[in-house]
Amino acid sequence: MPLERVSQGFKDVSATFKANPLTSDVVIMKNAAAISRSVRNIVLTSPGEKFFDPDFGSQVSKSLFENIDNITAVTIRDEIENSIRNYEPRVSLSSVVVDPDFDNNGFNVTIVYKIVGVDIPPQRLEFVLESTR
Repeated sequence: MPLERVSQGFKDVSATFKANPLTSDVVIMKNAAAISRSVRNIVLTSPGEKFFDPDFGSQVSKSLFENIDNITAVTIRDEIENSIRNYEPRVSLSSVVVDPDFDNNGFNVTIVYKIVGVDIPPQRLEFVLESTR
């Protein structure tokens, strides 16, 4: 079993690129919020969208145009699990649940993970995946 890193804290740049009113620097996201944003970005980024890392992301968007059923939900779940395990070493996945939402033509996604090296309760990230037209 690999060793777990003990963390001092995590920082990421906010995707809004707004300026901090006190320092006029870019707003920083810290710890759980930064990792939550990173996990969501990994799922929503298609391979080839990130410069210099053409394999980064997940192929979830390809499954969104398939039939909305349990088989597609399992395919999406597996893709989310693989992409997070490959590209986010700061988390340990506990569960990924993908439920088809037949009424709204989408999938409800719930990701539960523990942040490696930080003594906080498991984090829960929920969002909806829908096909864009």
